[in-house]
Amino acid sequence: MVVVLCATTAWSDAVPSPPEAAQPAPPAPGMVWIAGGEFSMGTDSPDSFPNERPAHPVRVSGFWMDATPVTNAEFANFVEATGYKTIAERPVDWEELKKQVPPGTPKPPADVLQPGSLVFVPPAHPVPLQDMSRWWSWTTGADWRHPEGPDSTNEGREAYPVTQIAWDDAVAYAEWAGKRLPTEAEWEYAAHGGSTTRYHWGDEFMPTGKHMANTFTGKFPYKNTIEDGFELTSPVRAFPPNGYGLYDMAGNTWEWTGDRYREDRHVRLQKRGLVIDPSSPAKTFDPTDPRSERRVIKGGSFLCHVDYCESYRPSARRGTPPDTGSAHVGFRCVISATPAVPAAD
Repeated sequence: MVVVLCATTAWSDAVPSPPEAAQPAPPAPGMVWIAGGEFSMGTDSPDSFPNERPAHPVRVSGFWMDATPVTNAEFANFVEATGYKTIAERPVDWEELKKQVPPGTPKPPADVLQPGSLVFVPPAHPVPLQDMSRWWSWTTGADWRHPEGPDSTNEGREAYPVTQIAWDDAVAYAEWAGKRLPTEAEWEYAAHGGSTTRYHWGDEFMPTGKHMANTFTGKFPYKNTIEDGFELTSPVRAFPPNGYGLYDMAGNTWEWTGDRYREDRHVRLQKRGLVIDPSSPAKTFDPTDPRSERRVIKGGSFLCHVDYCESYRPSARRGTPPDTGSAHVGFRCVISATPAVPAAD
């Protein structure tokens, strides 16, 4: 299991084209129409991480997107209707886990292979930011109902984004709802909200002193001043939406997409010129973790801070194993207006 981290990067220089005008009838409540268009995916900023570069032209077809991340209440409806158990609620499958560790790794004791997930536990003092184990803890009993561990609860947080959700859990929900996870290109295009600025709300992080997203305030990771009003996640409509009427496309929780993660994704696509509706790569490529598959997450979270990361920008992207849930990753769904013909990879 690995922890999804942020990385210090610069803003995307995407320039969306004028969107399509046609808007079909809403397919489900709470969804926003995202008219298709052309934009510059990724960034050419020298301050960004290599996995965000280079910028390259992409066109996406129109689609409907959930206005907010899936909430605890919405996920509870799914579980009640289906009896579904998330990966964090199931015993750890050693046969699957050993595929992700060095060959010859001995099987851990049975008490270690118990259901659980990753929980943020802030240290009491400054720590080296290169060692993520200083603030992340694998916690038995942590799941979507108990996001901070077995003694926590999501009661009273029905309007908060559901977390401790692995990729497979998100896919299961989407299929039940008659939807799907967005492609990375769809998510990034939607996140801009039609903007060309550093953040989807402008070039200034706090215009007129106002917090525009749920991020880490203070000194990461040991001192959270909670200046934005929230220590952990926040209700899904607590901060202003972007130009398309989408909430939490920056901060609060990272969000799963449907795409496999390739560190060199933008390099490969840039060589092809304009790409229309790029589909998921056929294979994962991440030199830091060659043994496991990874899926793309986007948007940053309540743990992002300028001194450590600035991933609440549209071009920011990370990869994480699909069987890993954590306290700062959620998801939202989309529905295609018409079946698109994805570009082969």
